[in-house]
Amino acid sequence: MKLIIRPQAPFNFKLSSIIFSNGDLQIQKFENNSYWQVIRVNRNLVLITVRSVGSVDEPELSVTIKPEYDLNKEDLVLARNMVKSIFNLDFKLRNFYDDMNDEKILSQLIPKLRGLNSPTTPTFFESIITSIIEQQISLKAARSIENHMIKKYGEKLTLESNTYFAFPTPEILSKLKKEDLRECGLSFRKSEYVIGLSNCIEENKIDLNGFKNRIASDVISELMKIRGIGRWTAELAVVRGLHRLVKLPADDIGLRRVVAHYYTDDKPISGDELREIAKGWGRWSGLAAFYLIVAELMSVKI
Repeated sequence: MKLIIRPQAPFNFKLSSIIFSNGDLQIQKFENNSYWQVIRVNRNLVLITVRSVGSVDEPELSVTIKPEYDLNKEDLVLARNMVKSIFNLDFKLRNFYDDMNDEKILSQLIPKLRGLNSPTTPTFFESIITSIIEQQISLKAARSIENHMIKKYGEKLTLESNTYFAFPTPEILSKLKKEDLRECGLSFRKSEYVIGLSNCIEENKIDLNGFKNRIASDVISELMKIRGIGRWTAELAVVRGLHRLVKLPADDIGLRRVVAHYYTDDKPISGDELREIAKGWGRWSGLAAFYLIVAELMSVKI
């Protein structure tokens, strides 16, 4: 079955999906102008495949949904909303562009990245878990560990002889032992943190859904009360999982390197120096950082 979704303009689907180009074919991938991923709709797994059939200024997405079972109207609405959430299709980029008109670097980058929007993880839980895994290791190593965990403990969806995997639920991860996650490459401590968080959610000690309507600073403060979650992890999770663009993980070494490339001619900067630079981005710190990351990924020059 297919859906047509019309995002807020401008929207560049290719640019907004490019960070998934190195993804895993069985998990999440952007290739040949198509993005695909398994999502949960009322606890049922479905494969979504998204393609652009419009333009940047008149964007239109064609979404193909392949379930194991027939979906009802409610399921289709949920699937549609999930796609809109992953790509933040109702977000008005023009507000960001207007505010950055006089910013010395972004005002030059934005015309070259027009329509780029930052994606969001399907669930806040996924954002927190991946942020924990990525603590103090390279992104490449973290992605390898995450993919191993997903393929080992995520639910499977088989369609037309192809197998896909969904991100493990709190229920699944809460039942594991630390040794199970150690086999995926997680450290002993991170295994404890992942299982501990999953247990808290299953025992209703933490309500992640309740964070969606709270301001970013409150969510970060609450997350930092959870064992294994410091400021860097909380800030990253909030930007990636809730699209709260006012925050950014300023202590991230990779992000500091990217910002230094464009703002200080590659002279290394500290987390405090990045926060000072980010004051010029105002309420758009997280989105500004994403633009800089994609700009470097694409070797965009100013």
